[in-house]
Amino acid sequence: MTADFERGRPEDPRGSGGFSRSDPSAGSEGTENGAGAIPWPTAEPDLSTILGEVRAPLELVSLLARLPALGRVPRGSGEPVMVIPGFTTTDSSTLILRSYLRRLGYRVSGWELGINDGNLRRVVPRLVERVGSLHRAGGEPVRLVGWSLGGVVAREVARALPRAIARVITLGSPVVGGAKYTIFSRLYAHTGIDLDGMEELFQRRERRPIQVPITAIYSRDDGIVDWRACIDRTNPEVDHVRVRAKHLAMGYAPEVLEIVARDLAGARRGQRD
Repeated sequence: MTADFERGRPEDPRGSGGFSRSDPSAGSEGTENGAGAIPWPTAEPDLSTILGEVRAPLELVSLLARLPALGRVPRGSGEPVMVIPGFTTTDSSTLILRSYLRRLGYRVSGWELGINDGNLRRVVPRLVERVGSLHRAGGEPVRLVGWSLGGVVAREVARALPRAIARVITLGSPVVGGAKYTIFSRLYAHTGIDLDGMEELFQRRERRPIQVPITAIYSRDDGIVDWRACIDRTNPEVDHVRVRAKHLAMGYAPEVLEIVARDLAGARRGQRD
């Protein structure tokens, strides 16, 4: 496998055949880390990008072809990893990702809270308690991997329990605005939820930085979340990684699996790549 993990080179992955790491501006706009120059999200993804999600299952074909190479990445040694599913999904949606990490030698669990209904006030305290128990039982910090809204949940757990978390990895997670810049925005609005108020709440949370290394994986071809909403503009230890995968394929796309595996191994060594 020849994935490109270079940092600070803002090339378009569709042109290079790999992916660009650390500069989310992916072009002429921006500074070295890029986040400060990224425009603020304004709406849900456009229709053509949304329709592009129908190609997500094609990543399963790529996965089968690249399984041998995916087995040659750095391995774990029983470290605890929790994988958190996205909005309206359950642990079954993360089965491929969890199975892969388990084969690499990690002690992997799902979140075990049923359907992720987006109620952060309900699920975050329960995850804080569960992750704290895992940390105390094993005596070592937990690695959190969250897909879409699951990444938002993972970040809040890390904000509450920084000493219990080794690393957070988010996959297409709307860290700006919550549901406001996703295809679910109209659903939320229809149920009477104030999306502007939700965005303000997210901004207030960011006044307390997350003191844990974060890998934020995002795609400009994301048809569920406006990719600009996946850019963390506030926390000091965030590494943005741009991929080509569709949002609905981030839990099994080979390039995403490799990034997750390598960054978990980096957390195991107690260092950033």
